[in-house]
Amino acid sequence: MAGQPKAGVMLFAAVVAVSRVAAATQFAVDPEVGNNAFTAVFDSQIGERITAVSSAVGCTLTVDEAKREGRASCSVPLGSVRVDNDDTKTEHFGQWATNKKTDPKQCTFQVEVPVVTLPSPVEPKTPVAFTTEGRFTICGRSRDDGQAEHIQGTVIYLPAGTYGAKRTLRIRAKVEHFDREKYGVSPKNTAGWLARVQQLAPVVGTEGTIEVNLFATAADAAGAGGQPQAE
Repeated sequence: MAGQPKAGVMLFAAVVAVSRVAAATQFAVDPEVGNNAFTAVFDSQIGERITAVSSAVGCTLTVDEAKREGRASCSVPLGSVRVDNDDTKTEHFGQWATNKKTDPKQCTFQVEVPVVTLPSPVEPKTPVAFTTEGRFTICGRSRDDGQAEHIQGTVIYLPAGTYGAKRTLRIRAKVEHFDREKYGVSPKNTAGWLARVQQLAPVVGTEGTIEVNLFATAADAAGAGGQPQAE
């Protein structure tokens, strides 16, 4: 009889653990499908408007549908990023991003979003706005002051059969006032560019806007008839 309370506690703990796992729904953004977009625009008042783009965005999302909460991790390989569709500009951007210290093939742009909470339930095909914060790293370097970036966007729930066979979240998100120099993406930090810094200063903007347009699909079809409550 003495072992029954202990067994009961263990059973209760197991049930709670299973419930927590069941509450989490996994969604993923496939970097290979080509329907996702990463765009970074840096516009100098007296210089050029530089646009960097990639379709190779990969993300994993864990969603607690009951609480309308989620978290996300996303990455973009440096080698997939094109700048103004120009080989020279793309090469220069790669040098600034790696500081010529890292193999570009090993460099990624990453963001970790620890929590997103939606203010209201998600209705099919109806945008729900959200705001959150995310921590970026570029080639392994975090922002020099340790701060997170403010993120705002919308999420739209597309039921199974609306956009493919599985439940899908269409996510649009934006980061404004993104300062690339806070992450060391700069000619000033890149060997061989020091002599050109003064000349380039008014030409290439340091602050820009990052936007993503993503389609995250449910990892399995078990909840195909359900309805997510969070991004």
